[in-house]
Amino acid sequence: MIPTRQILTPDDLVRFQESTACSEILVFLNALNDSVIGVKTTDAIEDSEIIQKLLCLLDAIQQTNKDIKPIETNSRFGNAAFRDFYDMVEQTLPTWLVEFVPAEHIEEVSKYAQESFGNRRRIDYGTGHELNFLSFLLCLDKLELIKREDHTALVVHVFFRYVHVMRGLQMSYWLEPAGSHGVWGLDDYQFLPFLFGAGQLRTHKHLRPKSIHNPEILDEFSKDYMYFESVRFVNSIKTGSIRWHSPMIDDISGAKSWEKVNLGLVKMFRAEVIGKLPIMQHFMFGSLISFSGGSMPAGDAHSEDEHGCVDHSH
Repeated sequence: MIPTRQILTPDDLVRFQESTACSEILVFLNALNDSVIGVKTTDAIEDSEIIQKLLCLLDAIQQTNKDIKPIETNSRFGNAAFRDFYDMVEQTLPTWLVEFVPAEHIEEVSKYAQESFGNRRRIDYGTGHELNFLSFLLCLDKLELIKREDHTALVVHVFFRYVHVMRGLQMSYWLEPAGSHGVWGLDDYQFLPFLFGAGQLRTHKHLRPKSIHNPEILDEFSKDYMYFESVRFVNSIKTGSIRWHSPMIDDISGAKSWEKVNLGLVKMFRAEVIGKLPIMQHFMFGSLISFSGGSMPAGDAHSEDEHGCVDHSH
């Protein structure tokens, strides 16, 4: 089945937050987070067959990005070539997924994967799209294609690779930060690399959250810890002090421990990502991640207005 939108009103959102679907997303997120506590990005982690296939999928996505060149334009954001990229991925995803997803679930799983790379109409990307990638992985988990012992590699190899693929898309097609200049991300686009990255650092004896202000530490440890790598990347594309261009990251650096940062980001994810109507009104539900809001009129569950937003006029 093709997943459809089910959250239209604040009441729908409240019902979702009390639902099995919401609980499943959070349980999966916490399991992934727990799997990387104390783990370096450079640690030797074995990739099972499903991890290897997911990495091949991301390789194919990255190659599609390289093959479809940006259109020369004076526009600062929203290169229209992204729509060609999106269409090519949409067309090809089912043939890529048939390698490991049961045929009866390809249509559904493909939708979450497709929505992971941004919005075709608005040419933007944000934490809602990142949530779709997490949900794509959750679908594979629910289909028992992913085992618990895969979780560490799923974060350190697959999810971190997805982040790098998204950076390529963001830079080549100048994707607009979704929402009000990435208001729901820690940088303009992402949230989860910081959450998982803080998990990696939870048991570190010497490095502290305030270490992000030391360029030498960022250079030395970014290869080992996604949090530092994410901060280093933000610094590389922004001008001025992190206090000005990324005030939330700066605020978090005042925490006493990485455990407080990590657990705080899990709470923040619940409140600021899956707890926000402007994000969740675009999220889709099917048979694997199942929820019925009750407010969405029949026939509207697939449609968005010309701005890619839900029509609230009903």
